Amino acid sequence: MATHLITGSGSGIGAAVADRLLARGDELYLFARDAGRAKELAARFPGAKALVADLSNPDRISWALSQQTLPDRVDSLLHIAGVCDLGTIGDLTTRTWNRTLAANLIAPAELTRLFLPQLRVSQGHVVFVNSGAGLNAHATWGVYAASKHGLKALADSLRAEEHGNGVRVTSVYPGRTATPMQAKVHQQEGKEYDPAKWIDPDSVAKTILLAVDLPRDAEINDLTVRPGR
Repeated sequence: MATHLITGSGSGIGAAVADRLLARGDELYLFARDAGRAKELAARFPGAKALVADLSNPDRISWALSQQTLPDRVDSLLHIAGVCDLGTIGDLTTRTWNRTLAANLIAPAELTRLFLPQLRVSQGHVVFVNSGAGLNAHATWGVYAASKHGLKALADSLRAEEHGNGVRVTSVYPGRTATPMQAKVHQQEGKEYDPAKWIDPDSVAKTILLAVDLPRDAEINDLTVRPGR
């Protein structure tokens, strides 16, 4: 039985990953922003454990986790949570920049730092769910794309640093996926949202687990997933 830490398990891709891992009997630790959210996750995923840490405030993550019981072993750390706000560079405020970079880049870096000792011992796996915006930036996507380009750099550096310790690092770049975030993006774009046009979250979940379950003689560095219709 493997032990997995997951951010963003409340909906979308993260929920699909948690469902699949729980169904096969693995041990899950799910990050929640507050105690109320932790109760919701415990009810949604029976048997999983919740860790309360607000990813929008990375400076407090270490302290928050020090007050809780953490797993002795970590086989994978799955960074799936994220936020997305659209806007032109001329209109974006520092509040939006700070919020986006904190949740999408700095919090994953801090969580990785905190659990790296356990990951080295288990020769575990760190998965960063990135975005097509982490490879190409377009108008009004500047702040989100910047955070995701940074996440790619974080993953690439971590892979180079930890390869000798047996820690595998994978970045997954999904195209538009039918999640609550995508519904919000369409609202910001002023477009009608039809989830049937986009990738099912479970398809991305299967892709993530493909990388996690790969035998130890190989490593998937980057996976790009695009809508098939």
